[in-house]
Amino acid sequence: MHGLTALDLARIQFGFTVSFHIIFPAITIGLASFLAMLEGAWLRTRNPVYQNLYHFWSKIFAVNFGMGVVSGLVMAYQFGTNWSFFSEFAGGITGPLLTYEVLTAFFLEAGFLGVMLFGWNRVGPRLHFFATLMVAIGTLISATWILASNSWMQTPAGYEILNGRVVPTDWLAVIFNPSFPYRLAHMGIAAFLSTALFVAASAAWHLTRGNDTPAVRKMLSMAMWMILVSAPIQAVVGDAHGLNTLEHQPAKIAAVEGHWNTAPSSDKNGFPLILFGIPDMEREETRYAIEIPRLGSVILTHTLDGQIKGLKDFPKADRPNATILFFVFRVMVGLGVLMIVFGLLGLLLRRGQILYRSRPFLKFAVMMGPTGLIALLAGWFTTEIGRQPWVVYGLLRTQDAVSRHDAGPIALSLALFVIVYFLVFGVGIGYMLKLVRKGPDGSHTPPTTLTASAPEHLSITQR
Repeated sequence: MHGLTALDLARIQFGFTVSFHIIFPAITIGLASFLAMLEGAWLRTRNPVYQNLYHFWSKIFAVNFGMGVVSGLVMAYQFGTNWSFFSEFAGGITGPLLTYEVLTAFFLEAGFLGVMLFGWNRVGPRLHFFATLMVAIGTLISATWILASNSWMQTPAGYEILNGRVVPTDWLAVIFNPSFPYRLAHMGIAAFLSTALFVAASAAWHLTRGNDTPAVRKMLSMAMWMILVSAPIQAVVGDAHGLNTLEHQPAKIAAVEGHWNTAPSSDKNGFPLILFGIPDMEREETRYAIEIPRLGSVILTHTLDGQIKGLKDFPKADRPNATILFFVFRVMVGLGVLMIVFGLLGLLLRRGQILYRSRPFLKFAVMMGPTGLIALLAGWFTTEIGRQPWVVYGLLRTQDAVSRHDAGPIALSLALFVIVYFLVFGVGIGYMLKLVRKGPDGSHTPPTTLTASAPEHLSITQR
């Protein structure tokens, strides 16, 4: 960590902890809705396969939920320890939004989670289904408040600045700020996609090992339908999100595209899409660029001759790191295209009646398992790094938001975070994967409780 400033270390620490945290809520959101679908299908059909799958995935949900709660606690503390000037400046808006998340989403989840996990034989089936629905809705409400807060930092609205602090003047404008609808939809679909890919990979892994049961086939089938539908929708939502970002954060788009020069208004040739290159911040150019003429204009302006501002039009102090953004964005988009191909391939094999028997496809499905989470992280990096050098876009710079600490204590806490996170969450993830490897129980007799498979230390009170 030699040569890194306190600001650099605080940013790395927050990026490290949020990268761990975002994975667990994404899977929680997707699995909660998946469980609601399974229980609803069981109530409607009384097919024991749905019941079997519900009990199998509820155990994994419990472990994942617990890790999400624990990793989320650390995020809130960092606002006070490492980013105190941000809290002082914007706490009048971000504080209430995070409080609303606790008062609505968390109380809803906590109130019904115990019934969902341990009440199968203790309450009626309709009440149990209601509890599952409430947990699923709670996860979506939680995402809504978190995205409202983060989106406000990207596109602030409904405020005024008094005595150096942000004061809300219109809460509807604060919550429904210009980027909020696009970011909420993009994140929600990403959570469903990531979960579907995880479920599909789990089923494919069992099928490659001869565990060809109705339950395993059903979860592969349901996951592939979700991927087939949601991956193309995500592409459309992503396009709309990109147009919104171009309007409100043009420097981010210029960096993502590796686009440096603004063409004169008389230029009717449009601008190319750079498939590959190496943006050089010092030389102010994208080296070794491989381009497709006009395609950049088609994607970003939906015309053949549209233009956008190049990075040179922005002061150097206001430019995000184009080198990082260029590559992480292409990781996200490349994996998104691969997901669409994966969904279509599953449809073709389903029509050929070999979806569950094609070993090359099943191995491909296993490989696709982590791609949803990788794409989600790449998208998150694109969003957050692209906002730099601002914490609140256009209002508060990152360097002005960090607490006045020496580099030493932050370096020490970062090292401890790395050790503890890999130890604690490594064990948790290992246990969750162990449950996945075990697979759905062959019997259709519901357990009286989930205590045997859901560790007692995952208490809902930990949040």
